[in-house]
Amino acid sequence: MDFQTAEKKAKDLQNLLNQYSYEYHVLDQPSVPDAEYDRLLRELIEIEEQYPQLQTSDSPTQRVGGEVLDMFRKVEHNTPMLSLGNAFDEQDLRDFDRRVRQGTGDDVSYVCELKIDGLAVSLVYEDGLFVRGATRGDGTIGEDITSNLRTIRSLPIRLKEPVSIEVRGEAFMPKKSFEALNRARGERDEEPFANPRNAAAGSLRQLDPKIAASRHLDIFLYGIANLGETGIQSQSDGLDFLEKMGFKTNKERRKVADIEGVIEYVNSWVERRPSLPYDIDGIVIKVDSLEQQAKLGATVKNPRWAIAYKFPAEEVVTTLKDIELSVGRTGVVTPTAILEPVQVAGTTVGRASLHNEDLIREKDIKIGDKVVVKKAGDIIPEVVNVLADHRTGDEVEFQMPTHCPECGSDLVRIEGEVALRCINPKCPAQIREGLIHFVSRNAMNIDGLGERVISQLFAEQLIKDVADIYKLTREQLLAMERMGEKSVSNLLSAIEASKSNSLERLLFGLGIRLVGAKAAKTLAQQFITMDKLMDASREDLTAINEIGDKMADSVVTYFDSEEVQELISELKAAGVNMEYKGPRPVSAEESDSFFAGKTIVLTGKLEQMSRNEAKEKIEALGGNVAGSVSKKTDLVIAGEDAGSKLTKAESLGIEVWNEERMLGELNK
Repeated sequence: MDFQTAEKKAKDLQNLLNQYSYEYHVLDQPSVPDAEYDRLLRELIEIEEQYPQLQTSDSPTQRVGGEVLDMFRKVEHNTPMLSLGNAFDEQDLRDFDRRVRQGTGDDVSYVCELKIDGLAVSLVYEDGLFVRGATRGDGTIGEDITSNLRTIRSLPIRLKEPVSIEVRGEAFMPKKSFEALNRARGERDEEPFANPRNAAAGSLRQLDPKIAASRHLDIFLYGIANLGETGIQSQSDGLDFLEKMGFKTNKERRKVADIEGVIEYVNSWVERRPSLPYDIDGIVIKVDSLEQQAKLGATVKNPRWAIAYKFPAEEVVTTLKDIELSVGRTGVVTPTAILEPVQVAGTTVGRASLHNEDLIREKDIKIGDKVVVKKAGDIIPEVVNVLADHRTGDEVEFQMPTHCPECGSDLVRIEGEVALRCINPKCPAQIREGLIHFVSRNAMNIDGLGERVISQLFAEQLIKDVADIYKLTREQLLAMERMGEKSVSNLLSAIEASKSNSLERLLFGLGIRLVGAKAAKTLAQQFITMDKLMDASREDLTAINEIGDKMADSVVTYFDSEEVQELISELKAAGVNMEYKGPRPVSAEESDSFFAGKTIVLTGKLEQMSRNEAKEKIEALGGNVAGSVSKKTDLVIAGEDAGSKLTKAESLGIEVWNEERMLGELNK
C-alpha cells in the first residue's frame, strides 16, 4: 500500500472506529460486533506501524496507554474546582432553598444530578482536541493525568466541533469492572480494592497508563468551567451542549420547578441506587439559571448555588462473634466488636469499636447478638443497636476483665473516667504502642517505621524502648522479613534525620500523659532545653498560661522517674537533639503585628504552606492559634475543603480570611 492510499485508509478507519467507540461507550448502542471493531483496529495499527507519521494524537490506537511516567506534573486549574456543601436531610434541603430564594427571588428552578462516587477531574480541549486532564487536587492545583484519562473509551479525544473549552467530570469504575479487577487480583494473591472509588482513584494515579487502560474506567461530564462564547444560559442547556460535543453525561438528571421536585427526586433514589451499574453517594442539586448562579456567588469553599445531598448511612445486620480487647499506649483498654464480615457502604467490615464498658452496657450488647452496623459518616464502622428479638438464649454476656489482657496487671478506673486502664509502665502493649507513637508523623516522623515494622522489631526483642531505635544496625534490619538493602538504607537515613528534630517533637513523642502536641510546643518554647524542663518545678510549670495543675503534676512525675532520666541520657548519647529550634514567640505587647493578642483558627488545606507552618508564624507574631471556633475567636483562616469550623464561623459572624490575605499580612 503506497503512502497516499495508506493516509486515506488510516483517516477513514480512525473516523469509523471513533464513531463505533462513541456508539458503544457513550450511547450504549453498539452498531457492530466487538470482533469487527477489533479487526478494524488491528488494520489501523498495521498501517500506523508501517507509516508512523500517520499516527495522530486522536487515533483510537492511542488509548491503550503510552510511555511509563516518572512522576505526575502539577498543573493549575484555569478556574478553581470548588467543593460542595452537604445536606443530610429534608430540612437541610429546604434551608438551602430558602437561602437561594433570598438571594435570587422566588422564581428559581433546579437541576438534580446523581452524585457519582469517583474522582473529580478537569479536561481541557483546544480546537476540539483533548490536550490535558488533571485531578481536582486542592481545587487550585491538581496533577496532570492526561495519559491515564486518554485510556477511558467514553472520553472523546476529539470533539464534534473545534471548540476550545475546559469541562469538569467524574471518572469512576463501573461495578462490573470493579468485580473483574478484584477477581483478577485474588487469582494473583493480591489484596483486593476496598471499593470502586478507591480502585478508580488508584488506577488514575498509576504511572504506567497501560495499567489504567486495563481497568476499564468510565466518565460522566457534569459542567463547563469556562462558557466562553457558547451562549449557554443554564445548567441544563450546558449538559445538552456537552452531549452535542460528544461527551457522556448522566441520563438520570432531572430539571425540577421547585424544592418539592428536588425532594421527590432525592427520595426516589434512596432505595433505587443499588440497581445502578455504578456507585453513587448522593444527589447534587444546582440552581439551573447561570445568571442566578453568578448572583449567588460562592464562599471561600463552596458555591452558594449548589449543594450535595448525602444519602443516609447504610445500615446492615450481622452477627457479633466476639469482643476483643486492646491496650493503648496510655494503658486504656478498649473493647472492639469482632463481626461476621459484611459489606457496608462499599467496604467489607469485620470490626467496630465499642469504646468502653459503659457503652456495651448501655446498648445491652452480648456476644452472639445480631447487631445493626453502619459507618458513621460513611467512614467509621459503628454498632448502632442490638436486635434483641433475634436472641436465641445462646448469647453470652460480656464481662470486662479485672486484669490487663497483655501483662496481667490489675486494671483500674481513675475517678472521673469511663475507661479501664492498665497502670503497669512495663506493660508490653503500652510499650509497643508508645514506640508506634514515638515514630509517628507528628512526633519524630521516622518514615519507614510503621506499625508493622515496630511490632516486628519489638517481637524480636530488637527494641524495648525508644532509645533502642537509635541503636539499630544494618545487619539487624537486613535479617528481618521483607527488608531489602534499599528499604534498610532509607530507614537508617530517616532514623538519623530524626535526631535533629526540634525539642517539641521529642517531648510529644515521649508520650507524657496529658501533654499533646500543642502543650509540647509550649513547654519547648518556654524552657528551650530538655535539661531546664526536667529541672522545672510544679510552680514553674503552672506559671505558664496554658499549663494547668494536672498537666504540671504529670510532667513533674514523669521526669522524677529514674527510668525516664536514664532514657533521656541514652537519647542524648545517641545524638538526639535536646533543644528547641523554632522561633521564640513574642507577647502581644512586644508585637505590632495584626495577629498579636488575637485568637485565630486555621481550617482547610493551605496551598503555600502547611497549617503547622502557618500556626508557627502566627504564634511567633504574638497570635494564639486555637483548635476550635467559639465566640472568643477573632479570625478564621480558611483554606480548601474547610469544613464545620468555617460554617460555625459564618454563623457567628466571625471574620474569615483566605490564604492569600493571610500571607499578605504575614509578609508585611
